Amino acid sequence: MVKIVTIVGARPQFIKAAPVSRALRQNHTEILVHTGQHYDEAMSAVFFAELDLPQPDVNLGVGSGPHGAQTAAMLAGIEQVLLVEKPEWVLVYGDTNSTLAGALAAAKLHIPVAHVEAGLRSFNRAMPEEINRVLTDHVSDLLFCPSQTATDHLAAEGITQGVHLVGDVMSDALAFAATRARTRSDVLQRLKLTEKGFLLATVHRAENTDDPARLLAIIDAFAALDEVIVFPIHPRTRARIEALNLNSEIPNLRSIEPVGYLDMVQLEEAARMILTDSGGIQKEAYWLGTPCVTLRDETEWVETVQTGWNVLAGAETARIVTAVRDFVTPITQPALYGDRQTTARIIKILCGMEQDS
Repeated sequence: MVKIVTIVGARPQFIKAAPVSRALRQNHTEILVHTGQHYDEAMSAVFFAELDLPQPDVNLGVGSGPHGAQTAAMLAGIEQVLLVEKPEWVLVYGDTNSTLAGALAAAKLHIPVAHVEAGLRSFNRAMPEEINRVLTDHVSDLLFCPSQTATDHLAAEGITQGVHLVGDVMSDALAFAATRARTRSDVLQRLKLTEKGFLLATVHRAENTDDPARLLAIIDAFAALDEVIVFPIHPRTRARIEALNLNSEIPNLRSIEPVGYLDMVQLEEAARMILTDSGGIQKEAYWLGTPCVTLRDETEWVETVQTGWNVLAGAETARIVTAVRDFVTPITQPALYGDRQTTARIIKILCGMEQDS
């Protein structure tokens, strides 16, 4: 039996951790630490219930704040947990401040780190997520990569030990959630939406929300489109939009509160197209067969662009509008990022049934 401390703190991590935590706890000991990076009902608690993710054993309650203060508070809290629990491994996911804090705390205590979703690169060091993922990869002992591109990025940086191409654990999570959503979500009825009769939009990355010109250009693009756009608004994005008074008179834009994962998956599957700056939603759109326009200048998920299912439109109004109106859905959809066996591979490697490569 292996003892593992898992660090989560943000919505995408709850999704990724759910299948792994459920499987881990069948034969091993897991201490689930929630940093509190996302802390309200809509962004946190509902995900644990919908995905059968075990309730956190520890909640640090850090909350939002400047990057330095937030990461420091997480680092201090996680260090105390590790000193008490003394696990064999610390397991971190993705590229948030919670990920970096967990990796640094473990590395400084000489506890091995396993990083799920290792090797992703946007090559944009202005993104806090890029800093987090690069630093995490360089202190990790096991690096679980979702794609060959990710393993190639690590090799280019001199990281070859402990690297495993396992696929994307989100494919496992989505398969579970999509099946549930079809019988448990009534979001289309509640919002009076029809299949393929609306666009779905999400905006949350700092590069868009913290730059008034980019945010204004995105909202202007929404206004220029003659389709209903359902827009679940991240709390930070809502605050920025309200401060700039951007979306008060856009008739086709239906701004709603954040929704749970089952509702979100149902919206993604039913939408005619998705407009997003989220990495996870780009992948989910691909797996669900929903065309995607990415509101960024680059993406870590380059394969979705190469196959024609995703278009990079940046934050330029005209580019976004053109991408939505001129999108041609590809005929083929190659298998990308795993075969829904990623969780099993991660646990087999992490719990000592395979030697590190």
